[in-house]
Amino acid sequence: MKLYLAPLEGITGYVYRQAYHACYEDADKYFTPFLAPHTKRSFNARERNDLIPEHNAGMYTVPQVLSKSGEDVAAIAEELKAFGYQEININAGCPSGTVVSKGRGAGLLDDERALLHFLDEMFEKTDARISIKTRLGMEYPDEFEGILKIYNRFPIKELILHPRVREDYYKNKPDWTMVEYALEYSSNPLVYNGDIFTKSDYEQLLKEFPNTEKVMLGRGIISNPQLIDMFESQETKLDKKKLKAFHDEICNGYEEIFPAQSSENAIR
Repeated sequence: MKLYLAPLEGITGYVYRQAYHACYEDADKYFTPFLAPHTKRSFNARERNDLIPEHNAGMYTVPQVLSKSGEDVAAIAEELKAFGYQEININAGCPSGTVVSKGRGAGLLDDERALLHFLDEMFEKTDARISIKTRLGMEYPDEFEGILKIYNRFPIKELILHPRVREDYYKNKPDWTMVEYALEYSSNPLVYNGDIFTKSDYEQLLKEFPNTEKVMLGRGIISNPQLIDMFESQETKLDKKKLKAFHDEICNGYEEIFPAQSSENAIR
């Protein structure tokens, strides 16, 4: 089984990823919080710090890109190659209103012709390996049937499926009937993502879909960073010493980034 750490904006930056990599069972892939292409400049200091090889040593890191322009994605893919990245991930799932209103994230799924144009342009202009993290659609799960037909036209490295529609945000239950549909009809390798919070959730997923080969974990890891360790062992209790070490790694990492703020807080 391949297990991936999902991107969560403001949380899973390089400090978190480094701490997790140091303290817990390693994830097979680590996805960065999304990057939005800039037409007038390259990466800012925060983005560069999240991408540079020395901040991702020993980890298979995949930058995630948020855009509705295939040309812009191709341009940022070229910039990322300078850091050594040959694989990128496209965000077609973010449900945020400010993102969707601009036709990005889950907003990519609102117009099938626009989605097709985006993918056509992107795959024509870059040779980077591309995975896509997607939802089922905007409002109704059966929208995914048409969306999947479009995805099947392209050599997508991995299709990471969060089986909710945009209107669900993170409410309601993942639609496993559409996971079954995707497993049967996707031409590209599938990765499951959604509501795996405990070992029993993981085991139930594998019982329902025994051919599952890859799972992405997000909020489950944030709430319990020992989750992957528990999948691989009989351990069911949280190791407090390991959690403390993880906490300290994160704190030390942020103190290095914000030394002035840390000193001021210590004086207080």
